[in-house]
Amino acid sequence: MITYADFEAVDIRVGTITRAEPFPEARKPAIKLWVDFGGEIGEKRSSAQITKHYTPEGLIGKQVLAVVNFPPRQIGKVMSEVLVLGMPDADGEVVLVRPDLLVPNGGKLF
Repeated sequence: MITYADFEAVDIRVGTITRAEPFPEARKPAIKLWVDFGGEIGEKRSSAQITKHYTPEGLIGKQVLAVVNFPPRQIGKVMSEVLVLGMPDADGEVVLVRPDLLVPNGGKLF
């Protein structure tokens, strides 16, 4: 079991996808993402295995939740700076975690 302080240490923010491209070099099918988290954090890159339900062009403008305080991680040729959050559907394919209403970029989950 974790404490509330443990939960507070994970910085989960909302951002808007500004750019998305196929990532054919990835070991598993993935999409490269650029996500704008607003002034304090700015734009960050990520790679997400979300090709079953999403296309790069369909992701532009969508808001997503991501962990923004993990250290960067090299994924193939991409330096992933944030972890975009998703949940598995009934077949184990990733569905993005998103707010159901438009909220300001950079807003923190609490």
